[in-house]
Amino acid sequence: MTKSIVCLQPLTAEQQERIQAAAPGYTFTQGDGKNPDLQMLADAEIVIGWAKGIADTLLRPDSPLRWVQSWSAGIEKLPLERFKEREILLTSGSGVHAEPISAVIFGFMLLFTRNLHTAVRNQMNRYWNSDGSESELFGKTAVIVGTGAIGSETARIAKAFRMKTIGVSRSGKPLANFDQVYTTDHLPEAVSQGDFIINILPITDETKQLFNTAIFSAFKQGSYYINVGRGATTDTEALIHALNRGQLRGAGLDVFETEPLPQNHPLWTMEQVVITPHSAGITDQYANRIVNIFTENINSYLSSGTPSLNLVDYARQY
Repeated sequence: MTKSIVCLQPLTAEQQERIQAAAPGYTFTQGDGKNPDLQMLADAEIVIGWAKGIADTLLRPDSPLRWVQSWSAGIEKLPLERFKEREILLTSGSGVHAEPISAVIFGFMLLFTRNLHTAVRNQMNRYWNSDGSESELFGKTAVIVGTGAIGSETARIAKAFRMKTIGVSRSGKPLANFDQVYTTDHLPEAVSQGDFIINILPITDETKQLFNTAIFSAFKQGSYYINVGRGATTDTEALIHALNRGQLRGAGLDVFETEPLPQNHPLWTMEQVVITPHSAGITDQYANRIVNIFTENINSYLSSGTPSLNLVDYARQY
């Protein structure tokens, strides 16, 4: 039987050719995640992307499936327990978001320090006004919770603004461009120092509603909260309370516990909040970066049987 790779996300002809060239001996098929062909998927050894309604076909006892390359960095919506039971290799799209999401992070920070969010609203009302509270990033402290590819790129850029950078990670391991890195159990101490607290965490059992009332109470008075990780890492009611009582001066939010954010949600009407529709990671370079990850991984998969980049540890859920 011919070995098969099926991609469920649209790729250009050039991108398809790159995958085919990297995987001699395999057939490559461009599938459709919105209307998946189960007969075609039934013979796949490697699948790029995922779709609703395909799990029973791909995870049946006699399936040849051995490896799934996720199209996203987040993997919480995939059937992880079934993957684990079947010993399916899973690699994430971690790393594809570093450039676009770090740009959104600094977009939020610059909006707040220069009051550009209020300037846009004033412009809509033809209202010429400044309250004189404009500031700058120089000398400010960014606490970056999650020091992976996005966090590391954010810290690198922050140094160009001559900011102090504090990281928070499971290991607390020192990293380039971070002045200090705390372990997660020291999160209250870390956030108490931040002018900007930037949440880039994935959703796991450990991170669910990690940002709760106790953590927001530890924030420096008048600081800003930015969440570009996962909405479920934050207790939204606790966030609103921190905003209402002035503990937080503002928040830049790309992700929410419920998406889309309901039209009657109070966050919509809070002038100190800037909302983007879970779009921070969107970029016209996305597919190219996934293909880069996949082609490097297929080389190691063919030589050793295991992809080398972004291999998910099911115990850690990332």
